[in-house]
Amino acid sequence: MLLDTPAVDLGWKAPDFTLPDLDGSPVSFGESLGAKGAAVIFMCNHCPYVKAIMTRLVEDAKVLMQEGFGVLAVMSNDYQSVPADNPAAMRAFAEQYGMRFPYLLDEDQSVARAFGAVCTPDIFGFNSDGELHYRGRFDSAGMGPAAGRTADLQEAMRQIGRTGKGPVEQVASAGCSIKWRV
Repeated sequence: MLLDTPAVDLGWKAPDFTLPDLDGSPVSFGESLGAKGAAVIFMCNHCPYVKAIMTRLVEDAKVLMQEGFGVLAVMSNDYQSVPADNPAAMRAFAEQYGMRFPYLLDEDQSVARAFGAVCTPDIFGFNSDGELHYRGRFDSAGMGPAAGRTADLQEAMRQIGRTGKGPVEQVASAGCSIKWRV
């Protein structure tokens, strides 16, 4: 089911959460907040929208991390109903794409609920004070070819790093719905 992310109040303060990474080690938002801010990406393994951007996401995240931003990926799907998103599959997915940023398991879905996340990918960009200044798409290519793309997340995060604020115009992310527990 294709969903678009809803508009949100920019300036909203991120809740400081702690989730386990693929090795079971705790990773907190507050400790992952870079000197310039952080991006939090709600994603999963099986979503075709996520798969379409993964190579570009890993490349752009590497650049952002080198520039002083934190990057966290959060998997909130109910993997009991979607086994392709289970922890072992998360590890294989991260290895397949060479992810160098934490991929966290939100098993009780509390972080996705606190953020108001609705789809995969659902992308949030925060300034160095942990205030939301971007909620939008990853790039203009989406599921299409990358040639000539606009790197929306990367450009927004760079603006946030320079000014503390994101772009006025933001294009909503679109993707598969988060698979909630019933």
